[in-house]
Amino acid sequence: MERVTYFKKHWLWLIVNISALIPLLFVLWDFAAGNLIDPVSAFTNRTGYMGLLLLVLSIVITPLVTLTGWRKASTVRKSLGLQGFMYVSLHLLVFIGLDYGFSLDLILGDALLSKRYILVGFTAFLLLLPLALTSTKGWMKQLGKRWKQLHRLVYLAVPLGVLHFIWVEKVPVESYIYAMIVALLLLARLPWARKQLSKIRQWFDSKERLRTTPA
Repeated sequence: MERVTYFKKHWLWLIVNISALIPLLFVLWDFAAGNLIDPVSAFTNRTGYMGLLLLVLSIVITPLVTLTGWRKASTVRKSLGLQGFMYVSLHLLVFIGLDYGFSLDLILGDALLSKRYILVGFTAFLLLLPLALTSTKGWMKQLGKRWKQLHRLVYLAVPLGVLHFIWVEKVPVESYIYAMIVALLLLARLPWARKQLSKIRQWFDSKERLRTTPA
């Protein structure tokens, strides 16, 4: 009975977290089964793609709640962000470990200083790092109002991640779609846009009340 009650309360959180881990299990399975022609490239591409996808989904939550009033979605915002950071960290680890053998000289000389997409991607990681480290309730309490100010860095980190994706992607159509989506999500954070989203929700709510009100 307790398990049923727990699932009813946390079903969205469970589904989101389990779903976020499935792509990682798939790439590990493909590696173990020998299905990857270029394992390094596969790990790098898949972890980078999932990291960006989950981070974009994390910034979808606020406009979604504003538009629909579905506050339960807010319970998975942190999970999406942390899972995204996990993939980004794996993406970076594969890059510096397998591509560059943890060589600081190669990373600084060949990568950060000569390849702009690497510099932008690493900057996005550095912006996300303090957000992941301060994601606990203890840090929220300790930082107070500064916690929200700090975590607004995600709205800089995600566009940098998209820029990294655009510069590294050989066929950039999908990366430009991401750029447009992120641009719309950032615009939705503006006070005027949030007010319009609230008005749309109120309009739908009023229509629903009229439909369900007995004649």
